[in-house]
Amino acid sequence: MAYYAVYKEAEMVRTKLNRLLRPGMGMYFVVMALFCAAALLAGEYWLTAVESVVTLLVFLIYMLSRKRRDRKIQEYIQSASNTLEALGKGESPFPAVLVRLGDGGIIWTNSRFSDLTGIADTMMEQQLEEVLPGFSTDWLATGKTESPHDVTLDGRRYRVYGTTIRAEDTRGTMLGVLYLSDLTELYQVRDEYIRSRPVVSIILIDNYEELTKNLTESGISTLNAKLNDTITKWTEGYHGLLRKLERNRFLFIFEKRDLAHATEDKFSLLESIHEIVSPTGLSASISIGLGVDGANFDESYNFAALGIEMALSRGGDQAVIKDRFNFTFYGGRSQEADYRSKVRSRVTSNSMMELIGQSGHVFIMGHKNADLDAVGAAMGIGCLCRKKGKRCNIVIDLENNASKKLIEEIRAVPEYKDIFISGQDAMLMCDNRSILIVVDTNRPDQVEYKPLLEAISKICVVDHHRRAADYINPVVVNLHEPYASSASELVTELILYATEKNDVLPIEAKSLLAGICLDTKFFNVRTGERTFEAAAALRRMGADTTDVKMLLQNDFQDTMARYQIIKSSRLYRQEIAIAALNNATTRVLAAQAADELLNISGINASFVLYPDGDTVYVSARSVGTVNVQMILEPLGGGGNTATAGAQMKNTTVKDALDKLVASIDKFYEE
Repeated sequence: MAYYAVYKEAEMVRTKLNRLLRPGMGMYFVVMALFCAAALLAGEYWLTAVESVVTLLVFLIYMLSRKRRDRKIQEYIQSASNTLEALGKGESPFPAVLVRLGDGGIIWTNSRFSDLTGIADTMMEQQLEEVLPGFSTDWLATGKTESPHDVTLDGRRYRVYGTTIRAEDTRGTMLGVLYLSDLTELYQVRDEYIRSRPVVSIILIDNYEELTKNLTESGISTLNAKLNDTITKWTEGYHGLLRKLERNRFLFIFEKRDLAHATEDKFSLLESIHEIVSPTGLSASISIGLGVDGANFDESYNFAALGIEMALSRGGDQAVIKDRFNFTFYGGRSQEADYRSKVRSRVTSNSMMELIGQSGHVFIMGHKNADLDAVGAAMGIGCLCRKKGKRCNIVIDLENNASKKLIEEIRAVPEYKDIFISGQDAMLMCDNRSILIVVDTNRPDQVEYKPLLEAISKICVVDHHRRAADYINPVVVNLHEPYASSASELVTELILYATEKNDVLPIEAKSLLAGICLDTKFFNVRTGERTFEAAAALRRMGADTTDVKMLLQNDFQDTMARYQIIKSSRLYRQEIAIAALNNATTRVLAAQAADELLNISGINASFVLYPDGDTVYVSARSVGTVNVQMILEPLGGGGNTATAGAQMKNTTVKDALDKLVASIDKFYEE
């Protein structure tokens, strides 16, 4: 209330002085104007002119003298206010100012604020905006006591605190008292602390085994020297500590002040390492995991390890920054190479069979709108459960899926008559001994029925898509191989290690082969030698490619609809085809149209957008030179280099198209 007393006293003094020191000159000017009018009516025009000029000059002299008098009054008010402050609680240790919140007018300042801002002589004629440009007092009106923005004066930084006072006058004026606290040194210490925080990074040579395969000892030594020299040269500019932990793993610790340089440089080591080529023509590839903002070195190292795991699960050849909240990705633009080991498939097969044997009930679930790969992989897991004599169910929406033909054939087989259930039924059936095996997706938001994912504690994941930042965690058994063509291929390898030929039913082999054929476009994209090995094994188990081809056939209306989608497409950047539909279509037709567009010469990537309610779906395909997963990931999508999809909620096709084009442009610019 001390500042309100200052305000009240200042207003009272100002009112009294105005009343006493400002003579009532209005009546005099009225009388002089009447004389001018009388002279004009009498026809004395020269007299009228002289009287008018004299009246105007007197008025101007009066206004100038009034302004000087107001200045003196204001100086007196300031002096009186300073006296009141000195006689009251003494000089405030902080620069302080009293303002009206309505118009920002300055009412009073203490000497510290006046000395700091240099407005002692003109203070009463200025607004706060003129003294502190860009500073707003809106935060005071919302009840806050600390400004969200600092003030910089003469190279020093001030934190602004304040409070509000309602004046007890007829207008109910709202006043604000602002205090400036000089925290320059504290900010300098804080900023230096942030800049000097350690960044723990792990540098891993992805394909070291392939690079050194069949090399002599001298060849390996030469290759190691090149790798070490390239990595050392890149780290020299960061003033950090580099140590080699293993033959293909390095530990690099540097300060956070240099992290911005690394990100601006887009981790040029990812590209420079490609210049190292083995005698067989294979280029070196590395992944970098960086741990930032950990509470200690141990936590930062764990963040870095998570970053490396994320990088490898997305295909390697990229840098991943993991902080306390998010993952940030750099690189990963090159086409994925197959670095899988059959040892991992065998170990995973044994672990999964053991887990199935210990469970009470097995639930298998794919992604929403399940396609042939999701259903095929689920059928393969069902074969493993049958081998162990465990009851299992596949959780699927029988109305909304892209595999109706295959599901009808499966339900006709006695062993699988009641295998398909809804998510709600699964929730009623599960207990603490149940396990859930998720296939063909690694994102919690994409599973068929998310509440089931949250209800079961033991979860396994089998997937081939690049890992997203919001992957399913934790998992008991995780077979995540982004180098694989499909989830059905991964499950087929598990079957080969866990069962005999006669243990697999023809419908199971057919389902798995259908999944592989769907994701590889009948072995045209994303195929490796292990893809053909899996297909050959399924063929021996009774799968027929002709039957699979019939599963992928469309009726006449769907075929015409697919070609209408292709007809509506437009060319972008001379190599990308984009079809933006204003009418709803099916996911299968959109995917098939995207596949068909790749058959056109010169088209390296295709995108099909279509609405469904307030959600716009995107189906993307690529021949491999354009990473569609990286394009759709900023839009909330996922997938892999050649196949990806996205769902953009609460948007229109036009807005979704604009976002897609912006993401494509960003991909090419980087």
